[in-house]
This record gives sequence, structure tokens and C-alpha cells, in this order.
Amino acid sequence: MISPVEIGLAIILLLVLLLPFKVRLVEENLELFFLIMGILAVTVSGLWSFELVIDALREPVWLPNTPVPIGIFQVVLVFGLIVYKYGAFIYGNLLKIVKRLGLKYFSFLIVVLLGLLSSVISVIVTAVILSEIAAILPVDRRKKIEFVVIACFSVGLGAVLTPIGEPLATIAISKLKVPPYNADFFFLFRLLGIYVIPCIVALGIYAAYKTGNGNVGAVEIPEYTETLRTVIVRALKVYVFVSALILLGTGLSPLATLVFERIPPEGLYWLNTISAILDNATLVAVEINPTLSLTQIKCALMSLLISGGMLVPGNIPNIVVAGRLGIRMKEWAKIGVPLGLAILLFYFAILSAEVYILGY
Repeated sequence: MISPVEIGLAIILLLVLLLPFKVRLVEENLELFFLIMGILAVTVSGLWSFELVIDALREPVWLPNTPVPIGIFQVVLVFGLIVYKYGAFIYGNLLKIVKRLGLKYFSFLIVVLLGLLSSVISVIVTAVILSEIAAILPVDRRKKIEFVVIACFSVGLGAVLTPIGEPLATIAISKLKVPPYNADFFFLFRLLGIYVIPCIVALGIYAAYKTGNGNVGAVEIPEYTETLRTVIVRALKVYVFVSALILLGTGLSPLATLVFERIPPEGLYWLNTISAILDNATLVAVEINPTLSLTQIKCALMSLLISGGMLVPGNIPNIVVAGRLGIRMKEWAKIGVPLGLAILLFYFAILSAEVYILGY
């Protein structure tokens, strides 16, 4: 029997899925909308606590399991201030690299390199670097959005390979460090590397194809037009967005737990596409445990990682880049949803074949 709380949470989830595409005011104020929905979700589920409030306030500035206070807010703000001060120098040198390599090779290199580096320098730093590279890319807006969406898929996938890449990986390792898996630092690399690394390379090839050749020889350094206020406001918006996702993920967790308990593994793979709008770290905390088989763990994590690239709220890189370039939810979805579904179908076939052949 579904309870009134679960019905209320299902309505909130439906609003989160639909309103950003249907109401322009919501799309233009996505951070505030998600914050309101997060507050409603926690209220309906009755999960308010002092610890939750502290987590929502702290996580944008102090990531879990880090000894010093570093978070997405500081990274976005500091990098923004550096570019504000030295924009002409940074853009000029980036453009020289583009001209020397050509658009195709540059696009391929950036997508693959940042995808692989994200597990080493963290997804946050990678996202900020990507946003500034995309800002100088000498292509029209459509191609620029295509490039950054593809790149964000790559960065989101690559970040899972070590526990310092992103919170999802940190939580997964923490939950699997007990027997029978005794997960160590390289556990996820051994488990998912064979799937993730070829996908990153394929995304690099696809990015090169989508950006095309283009004549960049006569392209001049783009003018940096952002004000100091814009830089600070963008960092604050990112802070609000991350806090909102913490609240929303916690508030919707009873609904997620209810559904996950009733869904078989193959259904769970597709249900995890909800990661496109929710904090995937929360879903990992709900789903992953040592009683699952390796195939179940792979299915759950791959689905969460791929789905995270489909919409703006799905992953930290998406939020950072969309904020920097002013990409709207609809613009992202037109590219991210078809691409994400294609990758999901491919890996569903691969993982299903693995289960059929190996029997687990």
C-alpha cells in the first residue's frame, strides 16, 4: 500500500522532471527551483535534522573525506577570479593550441584528456577547466553545446575510476571496503575501467566529428565580457544548486528505497536514469551494498554515471559548464538525452551479454 508520503514525494519528483521544460521562469531560475523542491521533499518525508542542514550548507564548500575545506564553491570562485584577471592571456594561449592542433584534434584531445584526468584532479577542477576551454572554442552555439555535453559525459564517467574523483566513487568504495570485496583505492578502476575508458575514447571521436573542421586560422581572441559580480553570482548559484541536490536526494530517498526493493536488477539499470536529475551519490548510498554481485554493482554504477550526463542537474560538471555558458535545460536535454540513451542501450546490451555468457 502506497502511503501519502510516497504519493507526495512522487508528485515532487514529477514536478522536478516536468517544470524545467514547461515553465520558462523555472528554467531561468533552476537553482532556486531545485532548492524549493528539496525543502518540500525533506518536509514531506519528515527527514529534517540538524545534521542534514549542516551537510547541505557544508558540502558545497567542504567535500566529504577531505582533510581541508575544499569544495565546488571555492574552485568555481577562485578559477573565475583568475580568468577574470588573466582572461586575455589564458584565452590567447588556448586559442593558439586550437589553431595548432585544429578543431577536430583539439576536441578529441580535450574530451579524452579531461575524462581521464577527472579521477586524478577531481571532477570539480576538471569541470571548471572545461568551462573555460569551451568559452573560447571558435564554433557556433549549437556546436559548442554539443561539445560540452559530450565532454561532460566523458568527465562524469572518468571521475569514477578513483575515490578522489567524485563523491559517488568515494561512497561506493566506503560501502564495499568490507568483505567479500575489501575494496581498495583501485577497486573501481579494476571493475569499471574496461567499460569507462573505451567510452571516453569513443566520446572523444564523437566530439571531433561533431565540431567538424572549421577554419580557425583567422579566429581572434574572444573578448572577456564578464563582470566581477557575474563571477561571484555564478559561484553562489553553484553553491545553492549543490545544497539543493543534497536536500532533494535526501528527501526523495524513502521513495527511492521503496522502488529499489521491488525492482529486479535489469529494471534497476533503467530506473537509475533518475540520476539525470538527482544527486547520484545519494542513489549510490541507497543502492550499493556488499551483498550485491559484481555484475549488479557494475549495472547500477554504469547506469548512474551515464544518466548523470543527460540533464543539467545530473552531475557537477554539467552544473558548472551550463552556468558558465548559460546553457538552458532544454538545450542540454536535446543533446544529452539522445546521447545518454544511446550509451545506456549499448552498455545494457554489453552487460546483459555478460550475464548470459558468464551466468551472473
